[in-house]
Amino acid sequence: MLRYDFEESIGYWLTLATQAFHRAVSEEVAPHGITYRQSLVLAWLALEGELSQAELSTKMLVEPPTLVGILDRMERDGWITRNSCPADRRKKLIRATTAAEPVWEKIAEGGRRVRARATEGFSEQELETLKQLLDRVNRNLEAHAAPIETPIETLT
Repeated sequence: MLRYDFEESIGYWLTLATQAFHRAVSEEVAPHGITYRQSLVLAWLALEGELSQAELSTKMLVEPPTLVGILDRMERDGWITRNSCPADRRKKLIRATTAAEPVWEKIAEGGRRVRARATEGFSEQELETLKQLLDRVNRNLEAHAAPIETPIETLT
């Protein structure tokens, strides 16, 4: 039998919370014909602005071929555009369109409802402490992370 002290693992608790959060967001957006991954694409574009497919793939933790299928559907629906990068024609730059704005509003509304459920019963001080602690976990891990090298063939 495999043994590990999961209850003492920060990764265990972060993973459980992340999975529950993802499920809740998915349940919020699905009635609007939006997938969780599509909501992630628009969230990253809202946060960062225009991104290359490679950058988006890395941020979403999905393989480039998986992302291509998601982007194909979103482009077909008019939610995004993909254009060649002027500096490097091999790169495809992703940008949200005005047609994505009502879609994004549905996602944001659902996200706010999930946030309210997830933080129910938390005081303002507890929420601030939680954000600070999670930020510290992120900074600690980023400080020790190996640089991400993207093979040239995944840039398109």
